[in-house]
Amino acid sequence: MIPIKDNIPTQRFPVVTVTLIGLNAAIWLLYERAQPTDSSVSQSAWFPCDYAGTCRHPDAGPGWPIDAFTSMFMHGSWIHIIGNMLFLWIFGNNVEDSMGRIRFPIFYLAAGLAATSLQTWVTLHWGTPEDATIPNLGASGAIAGVLGAYFLTYPQARVLTFVILVVIFIPFEVPAVVFLGVWFLFQLWQGGFSLLAPAAGSSGVAFFAHIGGFLFGVLTVWLFRKRPGSQPPTPAWPRSEA
Repeated sequence: MIPIKDNIPTQRFPVVTVTLIGLNAAIWLLYERAQPTDSSVSQSAWFPCDYAGTCRHPDAGPGWPIDAFTSMFMHGSWIHIIGNMLFLWIFGNNVEDSMGRIRFPIFYLAAGLAATSLQTWVTLHWGTPEDATIPNLGASGAIAGVLGAYFLTYPQARVLTFVILVVIFIPFEVPAVVFLGVWFLFQLWQGGFSLLAPAAGSSGVAFFAHIGGFLFGVLTVWLFRKRPGSQPPTPAWPRSEA
């Protein structure tokens, strides 16, 4: 399913969300695309083996504490960055509204670190030494935290989405909790499958980063939301009668 928009209007211009999208786009275009991919990945992506002290990749960056942050703003392909930024735009602006412009970027970075931590723990405890040398990069862990926060903050929301059936795109409206719930269950299923059958389930996607980010968002959203008193905005379009 591909989300198109939700029905929760923003209360003010989402400065932080737009800035995050701009940073991701600038790093992709001006840093990653401006040099050989292997070089930028070796310098700034996250390698679980760095944390374990077993890495031997060339052009090593400043070290795992810094790479844990820089990797959140890197991507592996056009589809990777466009998909991530689409989710961040649709769900991030409302979560920014609910948290404010100070708490939201702190939450976003913390969710990304939580996502990286879980993926690293799973890789080092359940994966092979070769798995630990695979670079982790992308904003999806942090964005998964945003999805978890949205899931609890806007249970009344609805999402206009495309479902792809073969080559046919069918638009329809679904409750946000259903859309995000199905998304999370898919991450759990794929993550579990990758543990049971690593060779068959390998897709280059860090599913446990998504799981860790989402759970972080669900469990900590109450710490970052604004004080009680400000009510969520009324949905922009009514619930479907169908």
